[in-house]
Amino acid sequence: AVTFMNIREEWLADARDGEVVLLRADQTNKLRAVVKLNSFVDAYLFVGRFIDRSVLEAVDNTRLAASDYQQLGIRQLDLQISFAFVFGLFLALLLITALWIGLNLATAIVEPLGSVISVAEQVRAGNLSERVPKGLELEEVARLGLSFNNMLDEIVRSREQLVQANKQIDRRREFTEAVLGGVSSGVIGLDKDLNVNLPNTTATQLLNVSAGEMIGRPLAEVVPEFSGLIAAANPRRRRIAEDQIMLERDGQHLTLRARITAERVDGGVIGYVVTFDDVTDLLSAQRKAAWSDIARRIAHEIKNPLTPIQLASDRLRRKYKPENEKDGAQFTEYLSIIGRQVDDIGRMVDEFSAFARMPQPVMAPLDLHALVAGQMTLFEDGDIAMSLDIDDKSQEFGVLGDAGLLRQAVSNLIQNSVDSLHENRIKAPKITLGLSRADSMVILQIADNGPGYPEMDRSRLLEPYVTHREKGTGLGLAIVSKIVQDHAGTLELLDAPQGGACATIRLSFFEDMGSDQ
Repeated sequence: AVTFMNIREEWLADARDGEVVLLRADQTNKLRAVVKLNSFVDAYLFVGRFIDRSVLEAVDNTRLAASDYQQLGIRQLDLQISFAFVFGLFLALLLITALWIGLNLATAIVEPLGSVISVAEQVRAGNLSERVPKGLELEEVARLGLSFNNMLDEIVRSREQLVQANKQIDRRREFTEAVLGGVSSGVIGLDKDLNVNLPNTTATQLLNVSAGEMIGRPLAEVVPEFSGLIAAANPRRRRIAEDQIMLERDGQHLTLRARITAERVDGGVIGYVVTFDDVTDLLSAQRKAAWSDIARRIAHEIKNPLTPIQLASDRLRRKYKPENEKDGAQFTEYLSIIGRQVDDIGRMVDEFSAFARMPQPVMAPLDLHALVAGQMTLFEDGDIAMSLDIDDKSQEFGVLGDAGLLRQAVSNLIQNSVDSLHENRIKAPKITLGLSRADSMVILQIADNGPGYPEMDRSRLLEPYVTHREKGTGLGLAIVSKIVQDHAGTLELLDAPQGGACATIRLSFFEDMGSDQ
């Protein structure tokens, strides 16, 4: 039978929305439904029937399951957040555990390595006595420390060996330098690339170059004059090369006889040794000896006919007197020319003889001031102004020497200045002599205001038959040089401060004049 029930407004509202509204009464197996009829205006169909209770229970269970499923869908985000939180917490715990384990392992590794690093820093600072402690926990680090200690022991042994080797090398070098320092010859050691590695004292003095300026540089760069000798030192052709080298140092010209020798080991060149000697004085002495012999021969050959020529000229002057006055004057002039030339040749022969037979000096104490003043009086009557300057008139100028030879030397130098001033026709000619003392030396200077000495190797002017004057014989300065050398002095040809020539003689001061003066 159809039973009616109250219809709720919300059921109709759901039906208007196009839904089929199912209604079930509690505690019954009747099912009702409401649906809106679209063909009618505001009309609804309400139906009902009895259904098996098991079906209804199944429907209820399905609805409950669907409701639970919907609730699960609603709570899915919360579950995901909960699971994520749980997993995050687990991961954090796992990470903290891993960090703790890692820190413990790192500490166990770093502390021993720190010991190794600390020892390495000490070693770098130069303390080779430090060692890595034994008994480190990690086996690998312990092996590293042991290897490091073994390496330090090897370094200490090598260092001691190097120190001993360096000491031995230093001793050998000092011995070599001592040997080379006592050698009168210049010795320079070169490496295989011809760079200087060991010059001795004589070499630095002769070349006027310090050892610091030479070491490590090519010899041809330090002393370009040695380039030819070095070029000749080709080990493929010969081992020894020799050359005569001309040097100019501080205005002085030196002649060196040099040789270079290759040093070989196992057939290969490992270096070179350059040796050289100053043969300037030797060559000069050889030239002087040769010229002395020539002068003696020339004097002998020329002097013999001079006397007959002079006698014949005098006889012609007395015996033959031309009647014509003009012819007589010419005849007399010709004879005078012959006489003058014979006198000039005679003076030249006398100079030859004086140079060839220079006497040995007879030494005695003498006052150089008095000697110079006496020689000046011989030249005071001329047209040349002469003066003697003395730095300190209270000083003594005693020397030990041969008065005759020293007078000859002073006269020759003054005569050279006089001849130079006359030949060059110097206006207001002047010769100034100066005496001074410097330490244990007496210095005599003879200067003029003439043209001066030529720009050349002035030591050559002291050799025989070398002159720059038109009428010079080239023996005056050679004689003076020989006299000064015999007195253990020095002679220098310099430029005067105001222009002109300045000859400077240095002799040793003799203090104990006594009554011998």
